[in-house]
Amino acid sequence: MFKRLWICLFALLLPISSSIPCAASAYDAHPKLVIILVIDQFREDYLERYRTDFKGNGFNLFLDHGAYFPDCYYDYANLVTAAGHSVIATGAYTDGNGIASNQWWELNRNTKRPITSVEDPRYSIVGLPATAQESAREGASPRNLLASTIGDEVRLATKGEAKLFGVSLKDRAAILTAGHTANGAFWIDPQSGAFVTSTYYMPSLPDWATTFDQSDRAAEARTEAGVSANVPFFSSVGPTDAGIHYELDFAQALIQGEDLGSGNVTDVLIVSISSTDILGHRVGPDSPDQRQLVDQLDGNLDQFFQWLDQTVPGGLDNVWIVLTADHGVAPVPATAQQLGVPAATIQIQPLVAALNKSMNDRFSPGQQLKYLLPDQELPYIALNVPTFQRAGINELEGERAIQESIPTAMASLNSNAAVPDSKVKPSASRLAPEPKIFRTFTRLQMASQQPGLPPTEFGRLIAHSYSPNGGWYVMLIPDAYQMQASGSGTTHFSPYSYDRHVPLGFYGSVFTPGIYRGRTEPVDIAATLAALLDVNQPSASVGHILTQAVHPEVEVKPKHVYHPARKHGGIKPRKTSTPATAPITHSKASASHQP
Repeated sequence: MFKRLWICLFALLLPISSSIPCAASAYDAHPKLVIILVIDQFREDYLERYRTDFKGNGFNLFLDHGAYFPDCYYDYANLVTAAGHSVIATGAYTDGNGIASNQWWELNRNTKRPITSVEDPRYSIVGLPATAQESAREGASPRNLLASTIGDEVRLATKGEAKLFGVSLKDRAAILTAGHTANGAFWIDPQSGAFVTSTYYMPSLPDWATTFDQSDRAAEARTEAGVSANVPFFSSVGPTDAGIHYELDFAQALIQGEDLGSGNVTDVLIVSISSTDILGHRVGPDSPDQRQLVDQLDGNLDQFFQWLDQTVPGGLDNVWIVLTADHGVAPVPATAQQLGVPAATIQIQPLVAALNKSMNDRFSPGQQLKYLLPDQELPYIALNVPTFQRAGINELEGERAIQESIPTAMASLNSNAAVPDSKVKPSASRLAPEPKIFRTFTRLQMASQQPGLPPTEFGRLIAHSYSPNGGWYVMLIPDAYQMQASGSGTTHFSPYSYDRHVPLGFYGSVFTPGIYRGRTEPVDIAATLAALLDVNQPSASVGHILTQAVHPEVEVKPKHVYHPARKHGGIKPRKTSTPATAPITHSKASASHQP
């Protein structure tokens, strides 16, 4: 009798237990593939200004069919490529992941030049053409990254069964986003365009990558870009639509060659599009050329997403895609000046010379010692530590001395040299703006070892920009719209909103489509993906889980998603339950869709 009773109870409980919703997990391969798409130097307002240009489901995959956050801002002050990619992957700012710049001085490793954020002489480059320069053969690794990445955590959770790769035209973008445990990171040899990697990952290129490099694909890209065979690939093909197409073709070869999305656990691929940054530095965010490249990127992404739908088992049902950028960019100073903005450029070499003179006058009269290192790049000014130490000056005294001398050094510069194009003036009645330094902070202040950071949101931006790398340094913050001189183009590195504002979008079966207002940060990407994949957040993660954009309940078996490439002619919005916080949605054709 008791046995019969237990059988009846089990039969009653069976349908209940089978209907319990479960979260998607890296352990059960839902999704099959996560792609983090990072667009280098891509301000969020591009998607608002040029939205009527977009066709198909490139950017519209996120704007119309994904969870999209237009008010996403970085919460730190050193907006450069290496730092931004590290933030995205680790969910931590520079004070947590250690990457402050693309390069910095580290005298115990090299006394002749700054080291790059990823160079590592313990390894060598794999896949270089025989004609490559010997200096290009030094290897690379994520040795300077002080935190794990979201991909690392998926690999750890699956005991290495999940596959993790990074792809970019730039080494730092491919390496720092993938992380320490990556199966591989690939970038190009700047001269030939061949994709290479490091012995940190593998002793030789996989067959599929060798096949790609030995094909005519690089030559075809040069033809598409309209450049000759002997010019450097990175600088000539890189800033064009052909460069985007070339990089995405390699990403497709990787997905097929490594069978990404075909295993029993979730694989992770990070693709960083470099072309928008290469062109953007030259022409600025308001150039018709940059708008054209954004539109071309939209078309390339549409084709790439359709290819994913046809190639990954289960199509886009089994793929999650994240869209963001590593930083924004300032307008070209000459362009901003025409509208009356006090934009200007700062000549770094004269500033360094003036500071060296000030230090000699103070600590070594009559001498011409080098108290600052050469090859400086804002926002950090690197001190020549041995020179200070030989003069009996400690770090506190040395950094304060530089900090105190900056106003006088700036005043000594010829302000007319700060305007790269003397023909451009705001108006006949306005004087040309002078370069100015808004605030300065020593390394010790940033490390909270000395008082000086304001107890404000601005102070938090500075604190988040601290790194133990680089020896002694002082951080310089120019006035808004002012920057280090870089020809007639523009750059990014500052705490101002135009450098910190980037897009943030999620597409996948777990996300509730809509436009979500309210401040978010790129550090939220790693936190959100970790929660949905049931893995630990990266070791230094400080982001928040964007629960407002996630279905309250998600079944293990993914729901059907329409497939544009197979039979529906376009991705249609999914029928989903109402999110806990309803998004503000906008029609695709709405003219009022503004950030």
